[in-house]
Amino acid sequence: MSLILNESEPSAKSTADSEEQGDSASWKQYLERKNLVLQFLSSDLSLQHLQHHRNRAELLQKCSFYLDIEPKYVNVRDRNHVIHQTNILQIIDLRQLQRMKKVGKDQIEINLTLLTSLLDELERGREELSRYIETCDVVSFHSRWDLITKRMSKLSKFGEKLLSLQVAGQLYVKHQLVFPFEGRISPNIRLSLLKKTPLIFDQKESFARKDWAKLKWFTENQESSPERYELYVKLLPNGSPKDVGYSSLQTVTSNTCVVRRLQPARSYKFTITRTDAHMCVFQKWEDSIILETKLDDTEGTDSSSDASEGQGDN
Repeated sequence: MSLILNESEPSAKSTADSEEQGDSASWKQYLERKNLVLQFLSSDLSLQHLQHHRNRAELLQKCSFYLDIEPKYVNVRDRNHVIHQTNILQIIDLRQLQRMKKVGKDQIEINLTLLTSLLDELERGREELSRYIETCDVVSFHSRWDLITKRMSKLSKFGEKLLSLQVAGQLYVKHQLVFPFEGRISPNIRLSLLKKTPLIFDQKESFARKDWAKLKWFTENQESSPERYELYVKLLPNGSPKDVGYSSLQTVTSNTCVVRRLQPARSYKFTITRTDAHMCVFQKWEDSIILETKLDDTEGTDSSSDASEGQGDN
């Protein structure tokens, strides 16, 4: 009997060593897998990374999208076989152009909706993976590893798709616009969507005096290329039954404008837009600012210089 017991002792010890080695290997693998998830959470799904994309998505929601036509001019041969350079808008099929604007609008709305959905999915994925890290023990973490890796792979693809949707070049519409040219070959017209960042009033540089106001605006990425703008001015009612207010519209060719002949001690709402609305396919947001004119010109030291500075802008 003692012989049998002596022979079983090495076997028991071997089993214990094997279990200990198994536990050690399992723990090592757990740490490696856990670190992979933590690295993913601190890079692709970091809070800073997701907030950056959220800010970009909010900016895109405020952007304007325009239909861009290439080429701008084409050579057209008249009945006398003389070649003339013509603006593409003069020979394009306007009905087909309107249809393509509708296609472009639909594509942008789909992309913006998808962009928001992907961001929501990434944020939910971060919460899910963080929960696995915080609540799972070694055994349950190993049992869910296949699920975790599939989830990480799917979230990585969502991230790649998210980046592609934020690139303006990926928001495009291409179509061969066919316009009859009396049997001659139509020019190869290419259409694409052009993104323009929103116009935003400069809160510090925009102000009002007794009977005039100076407005200044910029774009999110500080674009400085000259454009034509429309400044909408609206006198807000003061509560009197006889006061219904009034509004006016003026075209501006720079990013500043002085508006004159305003009433003292009244509130005005100013709204800025671009003038190229005929090619705009999507615009949901316009910036506005409300300024109140002064009762008198007590702040007159800089008033004359400010007014003369913007005199040619209105």
